[in-house]
Amino acid sequence: MLPGRFQGVHGGFAVVDLEATGSSSRRNRVVEVAVVLLDAELTVEGEFSTLVDPEGPVGPTHIHGIEHHHVLAARAPRFAQIAPQLLRLLCGRVLVGHNVGCDRAFLAAEYARIGVEFPAVPEMCTMRMAALRGALPGALSLRACAQAAGVTGWSAHTALGDARATARLFTRYVTEPVERHSHARQPYAVGAVVKAAALDWPQMAAVEAPWVGRRSTEVARSRNVPAQKIVSYVGNESA
Repeated sequence: MLPGRFQGVHGGFAVVDLEATGSSSRRNRVVEVAVVLLDAELTVEGEFSTLVDPEGPVGPTHIHGIEHHHVLAARAPRFAQIAPQLLRLLCGRVLVGHNVGCDRAFLAAEYARIGVEFPAVPEMCTMRMAALRGALPGALSLRACAQAAGVTGWSAHTALGDARATARLFTRYVTEPVERHSHARQPYAVGAVVKAAALDWPQMAAVEAPWVGRRSTEVARSRNVPAQKIVSYVGNESA
């Protein structure tokens, strides 16, 4: 925790991870998305995760473990169907990710496809934070950074597993900054939270679409709201 640093600060962080059909946000599509919500005190408020129908090939199954028949069997929603709910989860929060610029590019591209401009939300990147700690360029993967920070017990290349690991890594970096950045990092995090809370977000009409996990688990929408302390319903094993 950051005693005194976040007192009176509202909002928080949305730790995101996406699995996609390829590496280009212009040509490829999101096939799974997860968000771990942290409040301004870095306490987990809730989780959201779903497969997404990419409306085409699912891409590198050998990486993300998702096959086309999994998407079909789960009746996974299209991105347009989860876009309103996802936007509300992200609204007013700092966007956090491991190489967060890539996640943001995919989100912006998916929203652009349905005519919605994704806002210039403040970002914090655990990969960049790791680099400030002196990690070698070849050792900046989420797995390497997590292992170096003592974050264990998670399943790589599942959106929710990676988002949970990134949230733990982010919390570690913010609460235990390296000495040479100890006077800059925590105030920056506070400033980002304040800026995010004041940002104007687009409004979208609600769409009734189930959120389905890798095991075709459907969860009532009443359980998938930021007020829910922890929503743990998606198995982190491969699909």
